Amino acid sequence: EGQLVESGGGSVQAGGSLRLACVASGLTFEDYAIGWFRQAPGKEREGISCISSTMATEYTTPVKDRFTISRDNAKTTVYLQMSSRKPEDTGTYFCGAVWTLSASWCSLSKEMDFWGKGALVTVSS
Repeated sequence: EGQLVESGGGSVQAGGSLRLACVASGLTFEDYAIGWFRQAPGKEREGISCISSTMATEYTTPVKDRFTISRDNAKTTVYLQMSSRKPEDTGTYFCGAVWTLSASWCSLSKEMDFWGKGALVTVSS
């Protein structure tokens, strides 16, 4: 069964940068689109960025132009580079994997096949 493990969480001051990694195992990585999701305290989990097997990407408005998602299929790893952090970026970050026939498709929906356990990121002002 597929497993995802996030790493790289921590505390950062507003304006700083942080990079998260999501390492996948137990699945054929190229058959899965990967998404990053954020759950702020007291709020629902929401998708913020995703990447397809062929590196097509999507971002939601709050993170576009500040976050960059990338993928290394050889290392079965997806990264989320976060810059210009804001206090409202605080939350637990999860990666999710969804199987797809389309190598150019990815999803920000919460209907994932596998989830990681999350990485906590705190941004102080």
